[in-house]
Amino acid sequence: MLVFAASDKGGTGRSVTSANVAYRKALAGDDVCYLDFDFGSPTAAAVFDVPGALRGIERGGLHSYLQGKAAEPVRIDVWADTEHEVLRQRPTGSGALVLLPGDRSGGEFAVGKDATNRCVDLFLRLNSEFDLIVVDLSAGRSYATDMVLDATSRPELSQVDARWLVYHRWTRQHVIAAAGLVFGTRGIVAGGVARGHDEERLRGNIRFVRAAVPDPESALWSQVPPAQSAWMRKCDQDLNKLAAELDIGFSRVLGAVPLEPVLQWREQLITDEDVLASRVANMETRQALEDLAARLTDDDAWGQT
Repeated sequence: MLVFAASDKGGTGRSVTSANVAYRKALAGDDVCYLDFDFGSPTAAAVFDVPGALRGIERGGLHSYLQGKAAEPVRIDVWADTEHEVLRQRPTGSGALVLLPGDRSGGEFAVGKDATNRCVDLFLRLNSEFDLIVVDLSAGRSYATDMVLDATSRPELSQVDARWLVYHRWTRQHVIAAAGLVFGTRGIVAGGVARGHDEERLRGNIRFVRAAVPDPESALWSQVPPAQSAWMRKCDQDLNKLAAELDIGFSRVLGAVPLEPVLQWREQLITDEDVLASRVANMETRQALEDLAARLTDDDAWGQT
């Protein structure tokens, strides 16, 4: 299965949440491959704590492959190459966790037919090898987004499950931007239809993920003054109403990740040690990530029974 991680803005939690979902799926035994298609800022390796690739690699990354400068993109075995002590102790029964990084300072690039053909070939080969391929896209309607819309419209990929997660923070601006990215006149749906995608099927394969969602009822906010608590509840109600009006309400939401200090300050994988031993991360965050990972491949959660 291909999963495309998209967002209209930077700072939505797209990369760190997608990396955590990939990690959780690998822990559950799935073989997972993570592609850093954020060509303008290929920093996914930082979330996995892979030295030497924190800002992409010097050569042989996805930029080089898609532009025909490398026969194959470099692969990084996260379990073996990470500096994260917990990840280096690969649990028994876990699946593969492989990162395909971008090139350092590669930047966005215009996509032609040859690059799209290489993209199709790569997706087909990875799909035969891995249970899940997570493709972390550049923010907005980028060249990367256009390329994967073009690639997945090809007949060769018609039998490959392809789903979209669109991330946004729980603010008015981000809700509006996320809806525009998907349903706007130049959004993902319109771009997909223009390339031959079936509109109903494409819409059905898109879900939203709310990130950094504060819970007014949680212990974290229990000590705020009454006036502030009432204001937060009113904001939450207003945002839910706005999301419903823009067609990104609860029926289109696959998951929500609570406001988590660890993710805000360091953008890292949330391990069980972080929650149970050092207790720097919250159990609610761990559970939200586990739930999102489970729903990602659950046809019932997507209404595709």
